[in-house]
Amino acid sequence: MAKFDLMTLPYVPEALEPAISRETIGFHHGKHHQTYVNNLNAAIEGTPFETKTLEEIVVTAEGGMLNNAGQILNHNLYFGQFMAPKENNKPEGALADAINKTFGSFEAFKEEFVKKGGSLFGSGWVWLSADKEGNLVITQEPNAANPLQKGLNPLLTFDVWEHAYYLDYQNRRPDHLKALWSIVNWDVVATRYGK
Repeated sequence: MAKFDLMTLPYVPEALEPAISRETIGFHHGKHHQTYVNNLNAAIEGTPFETKTLEEIVVTAEGGMLNNAGQILNHNLYFGQFMAPKENNKPEGALADAINKTFGSFEAFKEEFVKKGGSLFGSGWVWLSADKEGNLVITQEPNAANPLQKGLNPLLTFDVWEHAYYLDYQNRRPDHLKALWSIVNWDVVATRYGK
């Protein structure tokens, strides 16, 4: 019996259109994400990692085990928590205050986030995270890396692997990143920041 399962999307595949098409969801979630789940389940069988959570595997494993666990965790957060059919919502309260304090404004934060995501060489993720004191930081994480590995609390991520956007945006990664602002679930991001 497999330890990890492909997460069920909390919305219908076309719910994130036009930012992310139904076709992209089908390939990205249904095929790429499923492959990471299958690979990790095969890799952990008969190892001490069989009893670990995804988070524990991400902060302790190496090589292919880490790559597949990281991709599952990152995609679970991306699809399952950070994206939702909630257009034009914005951060509020303590999170909005922290963004304004750190970056000067919400618009300046978005510009910096897109710049970091657009300039990450190769494949990976751009993250907004908080340190133990609640200070915000934007990081570029290559491949399957996650800010947990740096002791940070991941709050929001945009996927910059080509399979996340190529069907919809071809080689226009910054356009993909800008489109995602319309579907960020800021309620979840704020809740994660409050923990």
